[in-house]
Amino acid sequence: MSDVRPGGESLLFLTDEQLRKGIEAMFFAYRGFTADPDRILEGMEYGRAHHRALHFIHRSPGTTVTNLLSILGVTKQSLNRVLRTLIEDGLVENRVGKRDKRERHLFLTVKGAELERQLSDAQRARMRAAYRAAGPVAVQGFRTVLEAMMDPELRQQYQSLREGSA
Repeated sequence: MSDVRPGGESLLFLTDEQLRKGIEAMFFAYRGFTADPDRILEGMEYGRAHHRALHFIHRSPGTTVTNLLSILGVTKQSLNRVLRTLIEDGLVENRVGKRDKRERHLFLTVKGAELERQLSDAQRARMRAAYRAAGPVAVQGFRTVLEAMMDPELRQQYQSLREGSA
């Protein structure tokens, strides 16, 4: 694949202005990507941290609190606040580990799975439309760029999650 695109822009020698435009595009894309779930959560007194917790508990049923802390990269105090709310509201179930009684395994309840589905459906619809508009080559390029931006240990975590769902 050539490193030169139409208009003579070399991918290896991007100007600061081109990079700034990419950074701004990421900011605005993120706002769009989170807008739909934010609207769903608006009247529920939940925020993006609750959404992320629901997403990854759904993604890996039975995940431990320690694993969720690692994935989300938040403090234990912050995650405990989020989990306490989700458990009290009947969205997440906390089960004691069978092998290690100190471990807490997290599962979505039926109510939690329904909310997670609503949130994910909104984001999947937005991503599906964007992917269709961009085409398969751009989608693969986009994924490559995102993975290249990840810190190595986060890339490993991401790839582990991807392999778990193959």
